[in-house]
Amino acid sequence: MTTQLPTPASPLKIGTRGSPLALAQAYETRARLMQAYQLPQDAFAIVVIKTTGDDAALIAKDRPLKEIGGKGLFTKEIEEQLLDGRIDIAVHSMKDMPVAQPDGLVLDCYLPREDVRDAFVSLQFEGLHALPAGAKVGSSSLRRRAQLLNKFPHLQVVEFRGNVQTRMKKLGDGVAEATFLAMAGLNRLGMDEVARTAIAPEDMLPAVAQGTIGIERRHADHDTAALLQAIHHGPTGQRLAAERAFLAALDGSCETPIAGLAELEGNSIRLRGEVLRPDGSESITADRTAPISDAAALGADMAHDLLEQAGPGFFDWRS
Repeated sequence: MTTQLPTPASPLKIGTRGSPLALAQAYETRARLMQAYQLPQDAFAIVVIKTTGDDAALIAKDRPLKEIGGKGLFTKEIEEQLLDGRIDIAVHSMKDMPVAQPDGLVLDCYLPREDVRDAFVSLQFEGLHALPAGAKVGSSSLRRRAQLLNKFPHLQVVEFRGNVQTRMKKLGDGVAEATFLAMAGLNRLGMDEVARTAIAPEDMLPAVAQGTIGIERRHADHDTAALLQAIHHGPTGQRLAAERAFLAALDGSCETPIAGLAELEGNSIRLRGEVLRPDGSESITADRTAPISDAAALGADMAHDLLEQAGPGFFDWRS
């Protein structure tokens, strides 16, 4: 069967949010497809879609994401346009994606993973260990907040959201002495110099799927499925199979402090996982290895074991 390639007369419509990072990810997707099939740029159309989450984030700038509706707010309108055919594919940051897709949609194409680490950002200090007692660290991520309070209980955490420029201005205004961003996002924006240092996973295990671009399509769109095979990065898919199974079994969301990182080691896959109390008072970790073919089972089994150790009420918010 011959794959129907897009043309300037009938371009492949790529749906994305309109933030600089989201657009950079859509452009990377387009560039990889152009290269794979030797197609001109006008064989693709970037379709910017405003989501409920974009509006809510502007209105509620200083409220945690969990209070304005969670991850799904940033995908709903995009997935609606994908389902009704107004776009052909949707490009997402996998770190921000719910573990379940709407009926009729599938996520099975991943670009090569970028740097998974968190970036420490500060105008004054070189790293977490240099922060004095009582220093304010800004973050809207429950995972980062819980990890920080678990290892550095002498620090204060304040709500902190916005793009890179907004966060740098807040640091300059003294709202906080430091904050975090994802190294992957900074790299894709050509702004890696913003990071004072990259934090090793041993010190701050990243979010599940951090650094990965995922491409969502209609399940029944076989032409697009075949088209995307050329840019799918198999090793990244294997890593995410373990991490997303781990997250799914934990019923993970933006309201739950969960971290997970899978890495390939020869024919094996190593998965490190962590769940924390939201106030950082307790952390439960695991580190296991299994054959790559058992990646999803490894993630699910680890999650069930951590849930059993955690017991009821572990994730209750206690602020």
